[in-house]
Amino acid sequence: MGVSKAVQKVDFEFSFHLPTLIEFGYGKASRLGERLSQSGRKRVFLVTDKGVESAGLLNRLTESLQSAGIEFDVYSDVEPDPSLETIDRGAQIFQSKPYDSIVAVGGGSPVDTAKGIRVVASNGRSIGDYAGVNRIPAAPAIPFIAIPTTSGTGSEVTIFGVYSDWHNNVKVTVTSQHMAPTIALVDPELTVSLPEKMTAASGIDALAHGIETFFSLRSRPASDALAMEAIAAVNANLRRAVHHGSDVEARVGMSHGSLLAGMAFNNGFLGLAHAIGSALSGHCHVPHGIAIGLLLPHVVEFNTPTCPEKAAKIAELMGIKASRTEELAEEAGPAVARMVKDIGLPTRLREVGVPEEKLSDIAKDSFKSGMMKFNPRTPTESEVLELLKRMF
Repeated sequence: MGVSKAVQKVDFEFSFHLPTLIEFGYGKASRLGERLSQSGRKRVFLVTDKGVESAGLLNRLTESLQSAGIEFDVYSDVEPDPSLETIDRGAQIFQSKPYDSIVAVGGGSPVDTAKGIRVVASNGRSIGDYAGVNRIPAAPAIPFIAIPTTSGTGSEVTIFGVYSDWHNNVKVTVTSQHMAPTIALVDPELTVSLPEKMTAASGIDALAHGIETFFSLRSRPASDALAMEAIAAVNANLRRAVHHGSDVEARVGMSHGSLLAGMAFNNGFLGLAHAIGSALSGHCHVPHGIAIGLLLPHVVEFNTPTCPEKAAKIAELMGIKASRTEELAEEAGPAVARMVKDIGLPTRLREVGVPEEKLSDIAKDSFKSGMMKFNPRTPTESEVLELLKRMF
């Protein structure tokens, strides 16, 4: 008789959910009208901003809609870091006519605005009433296509919407599977004309999404794989995309890296850079990508002692070569700092008009962000303040 062997239980479990269908390809946006017509759509609410509109990026899309016989109206009163009022006003306009779908064209601000409009139009109330996690009662029935024109936020595939509450100088985040777009139509051609500064600011945000997800306490094998590929893609393409904007290969690489980073943090979540960045933007109106670029090198250095192996991998993905893990880990923060410098982003808070007397309030309000709890090293308020002082 053989002796039965005990089965070793392996603690290896995770879940992964991506509710958005992804269609990726150069020139794909030109088929928007055909895509909507095939699904029986007849009247579209098109959400964008003045910058996208003035750059002419809507032209091919609206021509496609017209060719397919689809009516549309454009809502372009979307500011950077959109306010709660912008979303609620857009929802009122949406409800005033028989629109049967929403299309967002732009960076994170128009996409997040469209997410909020869709939720409010379906569930009522104000978008601020849904701040927090899983507070939206029902999935919107309105089909929603997100078409990014930047390579950074990953908002086209995420379950988050971030909005500015200017009355309280804070940003609020709505987190729910019901926020995710129905389809992400990712066309790198739309990013080719993106100005250098916007390419840099959005690109560093994509890098942060990959790095913070990789560091996150909620990281999982699937999110780690996506995050690592995103870090490598951004490192390989961001400098070229910033300084040689017509480089199609670099633009495709950045669109791909940004998309992967969004898929990663949708499931792994973010950390300290985004927690502080939320408070920094809320108090001083620093654009999101600029805030993240200021913070990311310091946050990587802060997290490195807690996660040296992951820091070493980040350095390796960013092209650093060393024989020892300890040496690689020490180079992670400096590698990110070099990227920030190479793409021309600010490196000091004073450069973007942040007054020194605001630092204490920013440090305090950083802890209002839900992302703080996913950072692998939990800071004290005094440590956050010290980090901000080093950046000043």
